Amino acid sequence: MTRSKAFFLNGGAGRMLCSIPALELYAEESGDTDFIIVCEGGTDMFKGHPLLHKRAYDPWHKNLFETEIKHRQVVNPEPYQVWEYYNQECNLSQAFDIILNNKGVRQLPKPLLKLSKDELLVGRKLLNEIKEKIKKEKVLVVQPFGRGIEVIDDTPVDVTARSFEFKDLKQMLKKLEKDYAIVMMSEMKIELKGEGLKNEVAMPEGLNLRQWSALIKMADHFLGCDSVGQHLAYAVGTKTTAVIGSTFPVNVSYPNDSDLKIVDLGMTERVYDPIRITQDETVNRHNENIMAMDDAIQDYVISVVKGDIDPDSEE
Repeated sequence: MTRSKAFFLNGGAGRMLCSIPALELYAEESGDTDFIIVCEGGTDMFKGHPLLHKRAYDPWHKNLFETEIKHRQVVNPEPYQVWEYYNQECNLSQAFDIILNNKGVRQLPKPLLKLSKDELLVGRKLLNEIKEKIKKEKVLVVQPFGRGIEVIDDTPVDVTARSFEFKDLKQMLKKLEKDYAIVMMSEMKIELKGEGLKNEVAMPEGLNLRQWSALIKMADHFLGCDSVGQHLAYAVGTKTTAVIGSTFPVNVSYPNDSDLKIVDLGMTERVYDPIRITQDETVNRHNENIMAMDDAIQDYVISVVKGDIDPDSEE
């Protein structure tokens, strides 16, 4: 007897979003017409999806086990533990596809993030308010920090070396504000007063990730690190510059997308510690300065953002 599947997805919104192409193909190719998705990280990324929203459940859904799970086969896909992933032959979406569909590494469509009218209106309203206040026509959304960030002695620190160094961020904002109204995407409150910025950096509060997606969609550019923002920008089609350090771009980003440009700071220096497989402190110590940017690197990143340099043409 072949039972329908109950896919349990854990982790943050980025993992939820990256699972979507594989789940779409599973629905198309598997013959399993009754599968469900249990989203331990929440169902937000599936809202409005024409195929998957009705299949997505929060784990606290009333009577979920008795009504939906008991008669299905529970499957816990872990993309980080796929051989092709930890050997740098695929990205996160492709790793999900290998587990769910067993078709090897193949090209996948972008995740479908279906934003509602009210979410788009929130994004448009914020964008117009920011433009009006800062008196700039171009808007840049910046996500400098990943989930590994913590504050020690008033300084943001990321021991996983996936986030911008705070001192570098402040210098880059001073350079970027000449051309852009800057919107900071950060769960952590950042104090920039007294740092020599001429314009205010917008820091919207209380936005959920779908509203952030709408704002990113309407912005001129997205600048970020290895975190959820670049996945949202990729899904909604906004031009993006991703600065990558301790992780591999082929795993955590989209090197083949013409609208997403990668600055790989770890290319010659990184030592790899595969997430959810090992936790090697010596690797973190080796990589701890890998995201540091001197003036020349900062200027290079800014030139990529502005479109003056294309990293793809230099390979």
